[in-house]
Amino acid sequence: EIALITQMERRFRARFGERIAVLHSGLSAGERYDQWSRILQQKADIAIGARSAIFAPFPEVGLIIVDEEHDSSYKQENNLRYNARDLAVVRAKLNDCVALLGSATPSIQSCYNALSKKFIQVNLQHRIERRPLPAIKIVDLRESLGYRGQQRFIAPLLQQAIKDTLDHRQQVLLFLNRRGFANFALCQSCGQPQRCKHCDISLTYHQKANAFKCHYCRFSRAATSRCDICGSSKIKKLGLGTEKIETTVHKLFPDARIARMDRDTTARKGAIVKLLKGLKDQTIDVLVGTQMVAKGHDFPNITLVGIICADLSLSFPDFRAGERTFQILAQVAGRAGRGSFPGQVILQTYNPDHFSILAARDQDFNSFYQQEINFRKALNYPPFSRMIQLKISGKDPALTQNYAQKLGDRCRTLKMSNSSVFGTVEIMGPIESSLAKVARRYRWQILLKGSSAKPLHRFTRSLMFENPTIFNRRGINIAVDVDPFFMM
Repeated sequence: EIALITQMERRFRARFGERIAVLHSGLSAGERYDQWSRILQQKADIAIGARSAIFAPFPEVGLIIVDEEHDSSYKQENNLRYNARDLAVVRAKLNDCVALLGSATPSIQSCYNALSKKFIQVNLQHRIERRPLPAIKIVDLRESLGYRGQQRFIAPLLQQAIKDTLDHRQQVLLFLNRRGFANFALCQSCGQPQRCKHCDISLTYHQKANAFKCHYCRFSRAATSRCDICGSSKIKKLGLGTEKIETTVHKLFPDARIARMDRDTTARKGAIVKLLKGLKDQTIDVLVGTQMVAKGHDFPNITLVGIICADLSLSFPDFRAGERTFQILAQVAGRAGRGSFPGQVILQTYNPDHFSILAARDQDFNSFYQQEINFRKALNYPPFSRMIQLKISGKDPALTQNYAQKLGDRCRTLKMSNSSVFGTVEIMGPIESSLAKVARRYRWQILLKGSSAKPLHRFTRSLMFENPTIFNRRGINIAVDVDPFFMM
């Protein structure tokens, strides 16, 4: 995360001086050129950065550290598709050096590799200075369904905990992994949701901009716009996001100094550093944020973490939904009680009995892993198999669907033509993507699954190079994603 680099850079410079280079997309082209040149001229021998730093031009590498190795942001989803964590392992092997993958909530893949002795597992059993983990309390939001106003999403227990924390002059972190003010706008006359013109998704209302926005293609329309279907001006704004939480906390605690950290408030250069400095200097009492606040930050005076809704990622049509939910809940809970004062976490959820929620409450990765790995094994999902995703998109819905079906037929024909080699390759689809339309492009996908990578790669190469006309169809784009992270 770019947001963490300033903190990391400061600590490394205190120890190693000017031998540090910083590489990330937040730098201007000139700044990146200067950092790259310093490495080539051997004026820097430590590079700190986001995923692109794995390409730092060191002639010899002695150590590669991947912090928060489980994080999905290490996977680049467009243009050159790669996973910086996996590349770190490959580059370490090529340089005969150590790759250190660190995380309090390791990915299922890495944990499986460690338990199967492919990796060496090294454990930290305690926090620094043996500080205790925060106490986590679960609040069942189903009991708030009859409430009106803010009690529907800020339970009395959380509200009282915020008050007590502020009275003790300590800081509060409120986490909701959804930005904007209201994530669902509905016409009260005809019942139709307000949808993006270019994507198959509803628009999110942003109060500060007074506009409805799409979080995929950046399409926006004024909040005063009428319904596209019936022309009514009666648009009801439902749901919630970080903006609504910020506004609500302002009303409940008018004297508190409140800040918000999400993509909307950190777009300008220097905005992240300003927010983090405010937390460090304790000029911020309550920080409301998305997953940007969940990992890596160390602020000793934050003693209360409130998780507004823990279920947002549980319902995604993705076999990693439970894993991602556990990881982000455990990570954000870890922001509490990092100083001399003990921390507490109030975790609000509609699924208090889900094993991901219970494992996060107990900060018990081993318990989560044992249940999750059994599900993966039963369904033959990674790490028990490898996957390649063929992403098909086009501007014409009928042409795209027809092409996806033809590609699926070609996959099955190829498998039957060489069953001795491709017999282990499982072809799933074609099927319309969960997000069927993004940025005016209609999307389909085919998933190839196999017990090992070699036949999958051979199958895909045969598909691409023995049938070049299939992959060069005008008006249709095909992307090949090896070990895909996002299935939507």
